[in-house]
Amino acid sequence: MPENQQSTSSDPNADIPDRPLTLAVLRQLVRSDWRGLPGSTLIVLSRDVEGNAFSPFASYSRSRYAPTCNDFVGEVFPLPEELKEDRELRKLFANVPASAVPALVLYPLG
Repeated sequence: MPENQQSTSSDPNADIPDRPLTLAVLRQLVRSDWRGLPGSTLIVLSRDVEGNAFSPFASYSRSRYAPTCNDFVGEVFPLPEELKEDRELRKLFANVPASAVPALVLYPLG
């Protein structure tokens, strides 16, 4: 982790390795750690954990996530209600893994 990057753990004294950030932790950060930040503060996403490239946050989707190789690399799949409503989407995503869980997916601008 780059030296100026902050841990995403809600307990700064926790001796826990990096792990996926949940919406509950994000809400806590917004309410507490980031509460005093101006509304104009830009949200920037890193392309990878080493910080090799960055891009402003642009959009999001509610989807499902399933790991492919390990817990930190995977694929995103439509929600069940989206598949139910769209025949073409059902064809594209005919095999959604049983391991797919609800996820809030953030997309960079570039």
